[in-house]
Amino acid sequence: MAEENGQEKTEDATPRRLEKARKDGQVVRSKELNTTAILLAGAFGLMMFGKPLAEALEAALRYNFTLDRVAIFDEKAMLLHLGLSIQSVGVSLAPIGILLMMAAILGPISLGGWNFSIKALAPKFSRINPGSGLKRMFSANSMMELVKAIAKFLLVLGISLTVLKTNQFELMGLNKQAVVPAMAHTVSLLSWSFIFLCSSLILITVIDIPFQIREHANKLKMTMQQVKDEMKDSEGRPEVKGRIRQLQREMAQGRMMDNVPDADVIITNPTHYAVALKYDPENMGAPLLVAKGADLVAARIRELGVEHKIPILSFPPLARAVYHSTEVEREIPVPLYVSVAQVLAYVFQLRTYKKEGSAKPVMPSDLPIPDESEFMKNGSSKEPSDEPSGEQNKGPSKEDAG
Repeated sequence: MAEENGQEKTEDATPRRLEKARKDGQVVRSKELNTTAILLAGAFGLMMFGKPLAEALEAALRYNFTLDRVAIFDEKAMLLHLGLSIQSVGVSLAPIGILLMMAAILGPISLGGWNFSIKALAPKFSRINPGSGLKRMFSANSMMELVKAIAKFLLVLGISLTVLKTNQFELMGLNKQAVVPAMAHTVSLLSWSFIFLCSSLILITVIDIPFQIREHANKLKMTMQQVKDEMKDSEGRPEVKGRIRQLQREMAQGRMMDNVPDADVIITNPTHYAVALKYDPENMGAPLLVAKGADLVAARIRELGVEHKIPILSFPPLARAVYHSTEVEREIPVPLYVSVAQVLAYVFQLRTYKKEGSAKPVMPSDLPIPDESEFMKNGSSKEPSDEPSGEQNKGPSKEDAG
């Protein structure tokens, strides 16, 4: 197992390392697959387009070996014959060339996918290091390449001898045929022989592909320390994450404070907690908590309440219950409906009193607050860890009801 800084590379490559390796041009590739794909494409190209190619070759030979007296003494005739021959044969070779080009592109893509990396084209001076060269020569990959080369040689040699022995009578009979039929027959024999030879490489390709995949995975393996370092880099250092969370909290608090002016009432502890509630009977099914906070945040909520003339009422048990059981921009839990309804009813009556001068409402007392186990069913009693503690704020101790 490969080692780095005394640690074994036992961990599989992480997605981030795989992505970086891909950007560096390190993807799974099999030379055997590419070679086999190109050879098979050429063989099937000969099978499909061999007859038109043979006819084009026949026409080119006939055209170039049949010269009249005028063409013999014409200095431009040779170039004219050459151009027309290249054109006619080139048109017949074009389909085979297209097949070979497609195989050269699709062969590598079929295993490692499409990947283009400038970094992979850059020269590596480590390759001219004799020590590194010797290490590569005696590596497992080099031994595998040597075994594959010997296996390919023996396999191709055996298939070639088999093909020659099978077609020896047809090959010997070619000299008895006319030129045109002999050329067509030769192309057919070459095509089938070529297909057999190329098909023999499929076995080596099937063996080579899993080997290359395993070698690529082993090359990208990581030590446990590398995995830990990558996790730290990807998730961020603790101090950076803490700063990000702090900024997120500040942004969330800023958005929350923007909603305080829309509240109908602010209920306080009176100094440690403050919750701002809003209720629209026509559009809401239950009162909504628009803001909440403790200590410094509670003081800021009270300041905004005074600034926007929002009623601030002191009901410590209710303030604590709403604070602990309800998230911002969520409806209050059912067990607190009665208490909050009495407070809101008082606030709405207070508005009517100020506008119309009717009888002054009486502030509710002894609000029915259920046990903590009841109103905590739909909420959480965990206070935000970022809010300051202690009595740093000496907000208005005497709560104003309007």
